Amino acid sequence: MQRATVLAWILLVGAGLLEVVWAIALKQSEGFSRLAPSVVGIVAAVTSFVMLAIALRWLPVGTAYAVWVGIGAAGVALAGIVALGDSASAARLGCVALIVAGVVGLKLIE
Repeated sequence: MQRATVLAWILLVGAGLLEVVWAIALKQSEGFSRLAPSVVGIVAAVTSFVMLAIALRWLPVGTAYAVWVGIGAAGVALAGIVALGDSASAARLGCVALIVAGVVGLKLIE
């Protein structure tokens, strides 16, 4: 794998993790009525988009976007379970596992 491609994947994973940060921060901002979490959410979102845009220079758009969204969706669901008291039912966890499996599958068949 070329160095640029490795860097692109690192940026993409980082962008996906920042998607988790901004989603949780926006929840904590209570509709942008709390300044600190609002600023964290906005900065994390912009940084996530920029990192995704840079990664797209070297990665296929369909795979990269699906991985970015998948990391964000699974990460937010798990963060909600761990930190915010969301339901941890077997069905919910199974759906998160399906998201992760889809993301891994896209990477493997790239």
